[in-house]
Amino acid sequence: MLNIVNLNKKFNRGTPFEKTIFHDFNLALEEGTTALIGSNGCGKSTLLNLVSGRLKADSGRIEIGDRDVSPLKEEERSEMLGIVHQNPSMGVAPSLTILENMAIADKKNEKFTLRKLIRKNRIGDYQELLKTLDLGLENQLSTKIKYLSGGQRQSLSLLMATMKHPRLLLLDEHTAALDPKTSKVVMDKTKNLIKNKEITTLMVTHDMRDAVEYADRIIMLDRGKIILDKRKGEITETDLYDMYKDLLIRLEKEELE
Repeated sequence: MLNIVNLNKKFNRGTPFEKTIFHDFNLALEEGTTALIGSNGCGKSTLLNLVSGRLKADSGRIEIGDRDVSPLKEEERSEMLGIVHQNPSMGVAPSLTILENMAIADKKNEKFTLRKLIRKNRIGDYQELLKTLDLGLENQLSTKIKYLSGGQRQSLSLLMATMKHPRLLLLDEHTAALDPKTSKVVMDKTKNLIKNKEITTLMVTHDMRDAVEYADRIIMLDRGKIILDKRKGEITETDLYDMYKDLLIRLEKEELE
């Protein structure tokens, strides 16, 4: 579903601060959820931004399904992608109501005006979708997003990101801003949505437990290179945490040398 071939990306090219993030990087994702973990600066978020088109690669190819999206701009790729960000407010319009947000998601990649935003014949469909979250939001359509909790916003962001059945879902630490209890609720809803809609998902996370519990595949990056690639059941949370801790210790020693 996602195929990355010989991807190259540098920042500050041609300056004394030039930094290579990816050099001839390759990755192929099949159906299911892949967790992407690693230390800060290892390339996790950069990879998501390269796939989404927010950043442009220096060279290489990015394919979603059977289509090479490398030449496409971010807005052109968006019809194939769903994205949920770390900030619960980034995937929604806080000043608009739940109904208005659902209508915007329903019109993704279409031209529209706010005056002609809501199609009354779709309201019942929105309510049915909201019921799947089991948060009672289907009865709060006139409530503005800014009055919802972080967990409610993120659950709604997730629902909106998958409304148009994207080929690929990108989750950029989408539970990092939530408390542990709410994070568990949102992760369970994430798992159910991905399973029911059969969406290939790339999930950046710092939570080793979430990686082991919710992902079908776990990949660890270190300075733009894959240093671990395991399937579900091939590594425990303890082993993963120990490897991650060793990585952080090694990086800290290298900084001091």
